[in-house]
Amino acid sequence: MTYFPIGNIGSTPITRSDSVNSANPTDIYRIDLTSTSNINLALTNINGGDADLSLYRDTNGDGGLDLGVDQLVPGGSSARGGNFDDSINVADQPLGTYFARVNLFSGSNVSYRLSMSTADPSNLLPIEENLGDLSADISRTGEVGNNDTSDTYAFSIGYFEGVNINLSGLSSDADIRLIADTNGNRIVDSGETLLSSTRGSTNSESISLDDAGNYLLQVYQFSGSTNYTLGFDHFSSGLALAAVG
Repeated sequence: MTYFPIGNIGSTPITRSDSVNSANPTDIYRIDLTSTSNINLALTNINGGDADLSLYRDTNGDGGLDLGVDQLVPGGSSARGGNFDDSINVADQPLGTYFARVNLFSGSNVSYRLSMSTADPSNLLPIEENLGDLSADISRTGEVGNNDTSDTYAFSIGYFEGVNINLSGLSSDADIRLIADTNGNRIVDSGETLLSSTRGSTNSESISLDDAGNYLLQVYQFSGSTNYTLGFDHFSSGLALAAVG
């Protein structure tokens, strides 16, 4: 087990790259909150096997992670399998010390990148699902709330294509934003949020897009907890129809 003292985290992401292996299967990142904040963790770039992510509060205040004593934060576990991204996004955590635990699940040497922030909404971009190149209408269901404040979907559209994105079925307030991660660092940097929909209350949200490219769509909590339906309605653009005609 290796400890990494990170110290205070804030809205600007802190990123570390390392690996876990059979000789050292666990890395512990000690982080501190100076006030009540969200905690966002993203375990990405997983290669060589499977590693999982969990978040504990230093309940007994001794400065070290004591499994079975220190509290696993509600919503503080992600074990998706394979090299899929793992993420933890929890709201309103009290000030104090926390431990982000990266643990080897399979493989002899697994490299990873761990990003940490307190931004609300999360400015980290672990991918919930990669929808690929859209060629037809699709929909997904999910939930956001205090124990999982955001979900991120990757997709692309080609030339002479477009998509209408709709968030519906809300019982509390959730919003959406469209992001182009132009530098590929899996962080929402300045200028990378292209479009957003923040209508408030339980109103449905919508975004329309007809520029070819690779995109990320983030669904995030504004208040409360809610299930949602996220629809991607694919269409051919007017330029394509004109070219055919």
